[in-house]
Amino acid sequence: MPQLDNINQSFKSARMKINAFLRRQRWKEALIFFFFVLLSLGFWLLQSLQQEYEIEINIPVRYKNIPPDISFTETPPQVVIAKVKDKGSVLLNYSFGRSFAPIETNMKNQAEKSGSISISKKAIENDIQKQLLATTSLVTFEPQHIEAAYSKRIKKEIPVVFNGTIQTNPGFHVSGNITISPMNISVYASDVVLDTLNQAKTVFTEIKKGNKTITKTIQLQKVSEATYDPTSVTITIPIEEFTEKTLEIPVLCTDLPPHYTLRTFPSVAKVTCSIPLSRFKDLSEDAFEIRFSFKDLEQNVSGSLPIQLTKKPDWVNSVALVPDKIEFILEQNNLQ
Repeated sequence: MPQLDNINQSFKSARMKINAFLRRQRWKEALIFFFFVLLSLGFWLLQSLQQEYEIEINIPVRYKNIPPDISFTETPPQVVIAKVKDKGSVLLNYSFGRSFAPIETNMKNQAEKSGSISISKKAIENDIQKQLLATTSLVTFEPQHIEAAYSKRIKKEIPVVFNGTIQTNPGFHVSGNITISPMNISVYASDVVLDTLNQAKTVFTEIKKGNKTITKTIQLQKVSEATYDPTSVTITIPIEEFTEKTLEIPVLCTDLPPHYTLRTFPSVAKVTCSIPLSRFKDLSEDAFEIRFSFKDLEQNVSGSLPIQLTKKPDWVNSVALVPDKIEFILEQNNLQ
């Protein structure tokens, strides 16, 4: 409790000192002085905003419906810079509170095979005037005429490849091929550029903690002086939970002559593999084969032969074969 009383006394003392300071004559005079200074600044600002000024405003230019098989000789203007004149209060609105609609030109409205897209001075001026207030004067603008030359490009079909990394949660794996739609896209460019393009890559995409099939739309990597159509593709990455399955597969010789008897130790090998959980019941011994040729036996003098799978499904991963070699005895039958 004594500590609480000390804190209360400290607050009371501080409040009394502040009140005493505010009651001083000099402080009152300072407040009055700053009030009139702010008032003067306000009047000056209002007076200034009533005067006329000139500023520059940027109005974007948009080129619509440009076919992918044409390229501009030079990059066409992207903005028109207009100089306007009006009162400061109006110009302040242009600078901070207003956005301008783009000046548009539509390729469909241009003459075919003209070799250029043009926007006349009158059309640019009309588009600017429509967006200005009645009191605002248009002093000048640049460029006053737009003429964008273009040329035809060659078309080529190229395949799309996925560019990225895929990380899955523990126990999950990619269970099949990544599908891309469309698989092939059109690319438009000069013959020199097309000679260097054999495939279109997606932008680098990182998949983390995958635990189910993923479908997403991905943009294609841009290539200088080339245009893709379309510019994006749909990628489907099949991801499933995996489990292990072990099967016993017989070890067989493909072309053993009838007058020979072959004994192998062991006669079967265990195949352990990782498969999608949804296909566990689909996998049987018939999906695998372990075969070797009689020639391998004839040329072998050690009595031991390495074995390997000669048949397995494409969707089976991480196959382990136990044992990976067998002992054998080859006997020749007595012919009567």
